[in-house]
Amino acid sequence: MLKGQRKANGGFDLSEAPSHLIRRCQQFYGDLYAREAGSSELTKQQFTLLCALEHNEGASQTTLVEITGIDRSTLAEMVRRMLERGLLSRERTEEDQRANAITLSPTGRKALRGARNAADRAERALLDALPAPERQKFVRSLSQIASAAEAYAANGAAKAHKAGRRNGKRI
Repeated sequence: MLKGQRKANGGFDLSEAPSHLIRRCQQFYGDLYAREAGSSELTKQQFTLLCALEHNEGASQTTLVEITGIDRSTLAEMVRRMLERGLLSRERTEEDQRANAITLSPTGRKALRGARNAADRAERALLDALPAPERQKFVRSLSQIASAAEAYAANGAAKAHKAGRRNGKRI
């Protein structure tokens, strides 16, 4: 916890809470993306999924959950709807007949190109809130936090929880 997050009366100051500020930034980006993309384009999560597939063609839905951070049930429903729209194709993998390999369709690639422009404009507008010299540092800091989250999810969730305790007490 950073100094200043707790008020003198023990209250929590949201204006200085990193978790709350990250959430507010995410909401702001969502609003910017929606404005730039318009109602006929991809949603922010659909765009994320298509970007992941562009670099991981034929990935399984499980792999896409890991790459995107979209929960399993939401991703499955998204894939179903995007298949109906002709943005994706799906087939069983040869290695595991229970797993589906997801690929971009030509329509999906076209939608991705259009949405990429909207996402670029939204990201520029998001970063415009910062002085130009601080923008790269901000993105690097976010990348460090995201890397820590990936490491935590991959092998540290249980270990980190246990490491913070001694004899059953939090240290």
